[in-house]
Amino acid sequence: MEWIPVVLVTFKLLVFGIGMFLAIKWHYDKEKQHKKENDKTGEP
Repeated sequence: MEWIPVVLVTFKLLVFGIGMFLAIKWHYDKEKQHKKENDKTGEP
C-alpha cells in the first residue's frame, strides 16, 4: 500500500477536524459573549 494517500488523508481529516472544532468553539463563544452583553444591558 502506498504511504502518500494514507498521509494525505490523515492530514486532511486532521485539518477538517481542527476546523470544525474551532468553528463550533467560535460560535459557542460568540453566543456566550452576546448573552453576557444582554445581561449587562438588561435587553432581551
